[in-house]
Amino acid sequence: MRRYGKNPDEDDIRSRPNPRGSRPRTNIRPKHEDAAEGMVLTVDRGRLTCLVEDRTVVAMKARELGRKAAVVGDRVGLVGDLSGRKDTLARIVRIEPRTSVLRRTADDDDPYERVIVANADQLAIVTALADPEPRPRLIDRALVAAYDGGLEPLLVLTKSDLAPAEPLLETYRPLGLRYVVTRRDELADGGAERVRAHLEDRTTAFVGHSGVGKTTLVNALVAKERHRVTGGVNAVTGRGRHTTVSALALPLAGAAGWVVDTPGIRSFGLAHVDPSRVILAFPDLVDGTEGCPRACSHDEPDCALDAWVADGHADPARLYSLRRLLEVRHHEGD
Repeated sequence: MRRYGKNPDEDDIRSRPNPRGSRPRTNIRPKHEDAAEGMVLTVDRGRLTCLVEDRTVVAMKARELGRKAAVVGDRVGLVGDLSGRKDTLARIVRIEPRTSVLRRTADDDDPYERVIVANADQLAIVTALADPEPRPRLIDRALVAAYDGGLEPLLVLTKSDLAPAEPLLETYRPLGLRYVVTRRDELADGGAERVRAHLEDRTTAFVGHSGVGKTTLVNALVAKERHRVTGGVNAVTGRGRHTTVSALALPLAGAAGWVVDTPGIRSFGLAHVDPSRVILAFPDLVDGTEGCPRACSHDEPDCALDAWVADGHADPARLYSLRRLLEVRHHEGD
């Protein structure tokens, strides 16, 4: 330690230069008003592929965004090298407000919310009519996520050559859902025109558990050079393999619109959803709650939904699905 005399003056004291420069630190961040607009197409280990005008640009999130993450479908602002050339990297400096969000948790007791897709107009819930068998409760959960996130649901039933669609459609008919039914031979021949009619001028996220033919359907809707790898169904377990491991936005072939293929799911956790909003996924039951007591759990002796269903206004299976979801959400907070 350097020692000075009893009466040091300014010539005795020499301040060390600031190794990081003399500029004072500030919380003011640049606004990047000249940032180019882009759309996130896919995310892979911290690298985001974005569409900027007519080219794809690889970018990383700027440090100034903190923990805020960009996901497929996000509209973002980019700076840096926007040429799209190999081994170049841009920076995402801004994430625009989202119009909708598809999100889920791994399970109902998982507090970590995963945002899958942003700014989609609708959610295509893909379900096979056989091989594997339909899973109505998973459909119900996807419906809850769609209504909660601001997406319009579209029910897409595949493999109608193996089983009739009417029994499942009858269950959901009171909901007034839009739906489309497809056959495997139609997709193999490059068809799926009935599906395409629901996708034009819209961004559509596709979800479904493994083996239902979701990626096969997506491949029938996009250009051949953008096809994704598909897998079959295990003959013993009836389960498919997860061939899609990350969400990817693809342009709809032959028309304006975007198709977002998402990884196959085995569960659709709803830990992020307020239980009071779950009823919104069951519009055929909403009117029946008018006679319910205040703060009704919809699973108690005085619940008016029992009489509503008994009078034929809704299918008992719908009330069963609602109560199953509410029971899971209720116990999650215990």
